[in-house]
Amino acid sequence: MKKLISIVLLAFMPVIGMASSGGVHLESANIDLADQGSLQRGVKYYTNYCAGCHSMRYVRYGQMAKATGLTEDEVKDNLMFKETEKIGMQMVSAIDAGDAGRWFGAAVPDLSLTARLRHGGADWIYTYLKSFYLDDSRPTGVNNIVFPDVGMPHVLVGLQGKQKAVFKTEKDHDGNEHKVFEKFEKVSECQMSAEEYDAMARDIANYLTWASEPVKLERQRIGMWVMLFLGVLFVLAYMLKKEFWKDIH
Repeated sequence: MKKLISIVLLAFMPVIGMASSGGVHLESANIDLADQGSLQRGVKYYTNYCAGCHSMRYVRYGQMAKATGLTEDEVKDNLMFKETEKIGMQMVSAIDAGDAGRWFGAAVPDLSLTARLRHGGADWIYTYLKSFYLDDSRPTGVNNIVFPDVGMPHVLVGLQGKQKAVFKTEKDHDGNEHKVFEKFEKVSECQMSAEEYDAMARDIANYLTWASEPVKLERQRIGMWVMLFLGVLFVLAYMLKKEFWKDIH
């Protein structure tokens, strides 16, 4: 029994860890994986602002084209920039992994599974993209509320504009003071309005969530039929059980 309890606790430790690792309020991305327009915009933003450094090794161009409703010609003309790339190839960045490690101080992560690896999924991505703020102590000049001390520069700063984070001081139960994030304040103009930037961040979160599990919608559709089949099977099994046991009772 003790061994069984230990196994159960070990199985749930990752879940417990994720649940307790929060502290930052994540805004709702409110994505829709069935919205092909959003997925098209998401892959466009990814290609233009993220693909220079971040690969998506578990996604192929052809697979992405089918999910987003783009034709192969549209993908080749607008989303593939290397002459050697083919529609069946993986979406690999142009940056060398060794160079990235030297420039940014750490390996640049692949984005294929980000939505599944980060607690909060799409909400984490959406909030992260909105949470860069000025910080002179960092090499890139910016920091992030969701991902403190992140090595990535704010590549979307021209679209969002610069903002500073306002912190307030709070005391815990032991009387120790801690700085707690309160709000952002805009300090420069930007190309997009706040609503337009939020929409872009939502589209990127939508695309990265699709990339983390491309068969999710199909899995959910099949799951409904499986549940319906099990429901019908249960009724038939119950009726059969009553028929077998009617003489005994």
